Amino acid sequence: MAQEGKVWSFRLTTLSLALIPVAVGINYVGKLFAATLKLPLWLDSVGTILSGMLAGPWIGALSGAVNNAIYGLTADPVSFWYLITSLGIGLAAGYLAFAGWIRTPARALVTGLIVAAVAAVVSTPINVLLWHGQTGNVWGDAIYAVLVRSGWPVWLASFVDEAAVDLPDKVVTVFVAYLVYRALPERFVRSFGPVREIERL
Repeated sequence: MAQEGKVWSFRLTTLSLALIPVAVGINYVGKLFAATLKLPLWLDSVGTILSGMLAGPWIGALSGAVNNAIYGLTADPVSFWYLITSLGIGLAAGYLAFAGWIRTPARALVTGLIVAAVAAVVSTPINVLLWHGQTGNVWGDAIYAVLVRSGWPVWLASFVDEAAVDLPDKVVTVFVAYLVYRALPERFVRSFGPVREIERL
Protein backbone atom coordinates (compact mmCIF):
# COMPACT_ATOMS: atom_id res chain seq x y z
CA MET A 1 0.00 0.00 0.00
CA ALA A 2 1.24 3.43 -0.82
CA GLN A 3 2.58 5.43 2.07
CA GLU A 4 0.39 8.29 3.20
CA GLY A 5 3.06 10.91 2.48
CA LYS A 6 3.58 9.66 -1.05
CA VAL A 7 -0.15 9.61 -1.75
CA TRP A 8 -0.38 13.32 -0.98
CA SER A 9 2.91 14.38 -2.55
CA PHE A 10 2.56 16.95 -5.34
CA ARG A 11 4.68 16.39 -8.45
CA LEU A 12 3.94 18.77 -11.32
CA THR A 13 5.82 17.10 -14.15
CA THR A 14 5.60 17.75 -17.89
CA LEU A 15 3.58 14.57 -18.27
CA SER A 16 1.11 15.45 -15.52
CA LEU A 17 0.73 18.95 -16.99
CA ALA A 18 -0.03 17.44 -20.38
CA LEU A 19 -2.60 15.18 -18.76
CA ILE A 20 -4.74 18.11 -17.55
CA PRO A 21 -6.00 19.34 -20.98
CA VAL A 22 -6.63 15.73 -21.99
CA ALA A 23 -8.73 15.25 -18.86
CA VAL A 24 -10.65 18.46 -19.58
CA GLY A 25 -11.37 17.26 -23.12
CA ILE A 26 -12.65 13.91 -21.85
CA ASN A 27 -14.90 15.70 -19.35
CA TYR A 28 -16.33 17.89 -22.12
CA VAL A 29 -17.11 14.92 -24.34
CA GLY A 30 -18.77 13.05 -21.48
CA LYS A 31 -20.88 16.06 -20.51
CA LEU A 32 -21.95 16.64 -24.11
CA PHE A 33 -22.80 12.95 -24.55
CA ALA A 34 -25.00 12.90 -21.42
CA ALA A 35 -26.72 16.19 -22.33
CA THR A 36 -27.39 15.14 -25.91
CA LEU A 37 -28.99 11.87 -24.85
CA LYS A 38 -30.69 13.48 -21.82
CA LEU A 39 -29.25 10.80 -19.58
CA PRO A 40 -29.91 10.88 -15.80
CA LEU A 41 -26.14 11.27 -15.39
CA TRP A 42 -23.54 14.05 -15.57
CA LEU A 43 -20.59 12.05 -17.07
CA ASP A 44 -18.45 15.20 -16.72
CA SER A 45 -15.79 13.79 -14.39
CA VAL A 46 -14.29 10.85 -16.29
CA GLY A 47 -11.17 12.87 -17.16
CA THR A 48 -10.88 14.25 -13.63
CA ILE A 49 -11.01 10.78 -12.09
CA LEU A 50 -8.70 9.22 -14.67
CA SER A 51 -6.10 11.93 -14.10
CA GLY A 52 -6.37 11.31 -10.35
CA MET A 53 -5.81 7.59 -10.92
CA LEU A 54 -2.74 8.25 -13.02
CA ALA A 55 -1.06 11.23 -11.39
CA GLY A 56 -2.54 11.47 -7.89
CA PRO A 57 -5.11 13.50 -5.97
CA TRP A 58 -3.64 16.94 -6.62
CA ILE A 59 -3.49 16.51 -10.40
CA GLY A 60 -7.00 15.04 -10.30
CA ALA A 61 -8.23 18.06 -8.34
CA LEU A 62 -6.39 20.48 -10.64
CA SER A 63 -7.89 18.83 -13.72
CA GLY A 64 -11.38 19.17 -12.28
CA ALA A 65 -10.82 22.80 -11.30
CA VAL A 66 -9.44 23.76 -14.71
CA ASN A 67 -12.38 22.02 -16.36
CA ASN A 68 -14.92 24.02 -14.37
CA ALA A 69 -13.03 27.28 -14.87
CA ILE A 70 -12.91 26.83 -18.67
CA TYR A 71 -16.56 25.81 -18.83
CA GLY A 72 -17.46 28.76 -16.62
CA LEU A 73 -15.63 31.18 -18.91
CA THR A 74 -16.93 29.75 -22.19
CA ALA A 75 -20.40 28.37 -21.53
CA ASP A 76 -21.94 28.76 -18.09
CA PRO A 77 -20.60 31.00 -15.25
CA VAL A 78 -22.44 28.82 -12.71
CA SER A 79 -19.78 26.20 -13.39
CA PHE A 80 -17.38 28.22 -11.20
CA TRP A 81 -19.46 27.34 -8.15
CA TYR A 82 -19.11 23.63 -8.80
CA LEU A 83 -15.35 23.95 -9.10
CA ILE A 84 -15.36 23.09 -5.38
CA THR A 85 -17.16 19.83 -6.13
CA SER A 86 -14.64 18.96 -8.84
CA LEU A 87 -11.79 19.59 -6.40
CA GLY A 88 -13.40 17.13 -3.98
CA ILE A 89 -13.95 14.52 -6.71
CA GLY A 90 -10.36 14.76 -7.94
CA LEU A 91 -8.89 14.58 -4.42
CA ALA A 92 -11.09 11.64 -3.38
CA ALA A 93 -10.58 9.63 -6.57
CA GLY A 94 -6.83 10.27 -6.66
CA TYR A 95 -6.35 9.38 -3.01
CA LEU A 96 -8.40 6.18 -3.24
CA ALA A 97 -6.63 5.12 -6.44
CA PHE A 98 -3.18 5.67 -4.95
CA ALA A 99 -4.26 3.85 -1.80
CA GLY A 100 -5.07 0.78 -3.90
CA TRP A 101 -8.82 1.09 -4.35
CA ILE A 102 -8.89 0.47 -8.10
CA ARG A 103 -7.12 -2.88 -8.05
CA THR A 104 -10.33 -4.82 -8.69
CA PRO A 105 -13.80 -4.07 -10.11
CA ALA A 106 -15.31 -4.51 -6.63
CA ARG A 107 -12.96 -1.92 -5.18
CA ALA A 108 -13.66 0.39 -8.11
CA LEU A 109 -17.36 0.10 -7.22
CA VAL A 110 -16.65 1.16 -3.63
CA THR A 111 -14.52 4.01 -4.95
CA GLY A 112 -17.46 5.15 -7.08
CA LEU A 113 -19.78 5.14 -4.06
CA ILE A 114 -17.33 7.13 -1.94
CA VAL A 115 -16.71 9.68 -4.71
CA ALA A 116 -20.49 10.00 -5.14
CA ALA A 117 -20.90 10.69 -1.42
CA VAL A 118 -18.20 13.36 -1.55
CA ALA A 119 -19.81 15.00 -4.60
CA ALA A 120 -23.28 14.99 -3.02
CA VAL A 121 -22.08 16.43 0.31
CA VAL A 122 -20.08 19.22 -1.36
CA SER A 123 -22.73 20.07 -3.99
CA THR A 124 -25.79 20.19 -1.70
CA PRO A 125 -24.98 23.56 -0.02
CA ILE A 126 -24.28 25.05 -3.46
CA ASN A 127 -27.61 23.76 -4.80
CA VAL A 128 -29.48 25.17 -1.81
CA LEU A 129 -27.73 28.53 -2.17
CA LEU A 130 -28.20 28.85 -5.94
CA TRP A 131 -31.28 26.84 -6.85
CA HIS A 132 -33.30 26.40 -3.66
CA GLY A 133 -31.98 22.86 -3.46
CA GLN A 134 -32.57 21.62 -6.99
CA THR A 135 -29.81 20.19 -9.19
CA GLY A 136 -31.11 21.00 -12.67
CA ASN A 137 -31.25 17.31 -13.53
CA VAL A 138 -34.83 16.40 -14.44
CA TRP A 139 -34.61 12.99 -12.75
CA GLY A 140 -33.18 14.23 -9.46
CA ASP A 141 -35.44 17.28 -9.38
CA ALA A 142 -38.51 15.08 -9.78
CA ILE A 143 -37.49 13.27 -6.55
CA TYR A 144 -36.82 16.63 -4.89
CA ALA A 145 -40.32 17.90 -5.77
CA VAL A 146 -41.97 14.80 -4.30
CA LEU A 147 -39.94 15.01 -1.09
CA VAL A 148 -40.57 18.74 -0.57
CA ARG A 149 -44.30 18.27 -1.14
CA SER A 150 -44.16 15.49 1.48
CA GLY A 151 -42.71 17.92 4.03
CA TRP A 152 -39.04 16.98 3.90
CA PRO A 153 -36.60 19.78 4.83
CA VAL A 154 -35.12 21.48 1.77
CA TRP A 155 -31.55 20.56 2.76
CA LEU A 156 -32.36 16.86 3.10
CA ALA A 157 -34.47 16.78 -0.07
CA SER A 158 -31.68 18.57 -1.91
CA PHE A 159 -29.12 16.02 -0.70
CA VAL A 160 -31.32 13.14 -1.89
CA ASP A 161 -31.82 14.95 -5.22
CA GLU A 162 -28.06 15.29 -5.68
CA ALA A 163 -27.27 11.78 -4.41
CA ALA A 164 -29.89 10.23 -6.70
CA VAL A 165 -27.90 11.51 -9.66
CA ASP A 166 -24.40 11.28 -8.21
CA LEU A 167 -24.62 7.65 -7.11
CA PRO A 168 -25.21 6.13 -10.56
CA ASP A 169 -23.17 8.85 -12.24
CA LYS A 170 -20.01 8.41 -10.18
CA VAL A 171 -20.20 4.62 -10.18
CA VAL A 172 -20.44 4.65 -13.99
CA THR A 173 -17.81 7.39 -14.25
CA VAL A 174 -15.30 5.59 -12.01
CA PHE A 175 -15.86 2.33 -13.91
CA VAL A 176 -15.28 4.02 -17.28
CA ALA A 177 -12.09 5.63 -15.93
CA TYR A 178 -11.08 2.30 -14.37
CA LEU A 179 -11.49 0.46 -17.69
CA VAL A 180 -9.48 3.11 -19.54
CA TYR A 181 -6.80 2.96 -16.85
CA ARG A 182 -6.58 -0.83 -17.05
CA ALA A 183 -6.27 -0.65 -20.83
CA LEU A 184 -3.29 1.71 -20.71
CA PRO A 185 0.20 0.24 -21.16
CA GLU A 186 2.02 -0.48 -17.90
CA ARG A 187 5.00 1.55 -19.03
CA PHE A 188 2.83 4.62 -19.64
CA VAL A 189 1.18 4.36 -16.21
CA ARG A 190 4.50 4.05 -14.43
CA SER A 191 5.90 7.03 -16.34
CA PHE A 192 3.96 9.29 -13.98
CA GLY A 193 6.75 8.75 -11.47
CA PRO A 194 7.85 6.77 -8.44
CA VAL A 195 4.78 7.86 -6.48
CA ARG A 196 2.73 5.73 -8.89
CA GLU A 197 2.35 2.63 -6.66
CA ILE A 198 -0.95 1.11 -7.67
CA GLU A 199 -0.59 -2.59 -8.19
CA ARG A 200 -1.88 -3.63 -11.61
CA LEU A 201 -2.93 -7.23 -11.44
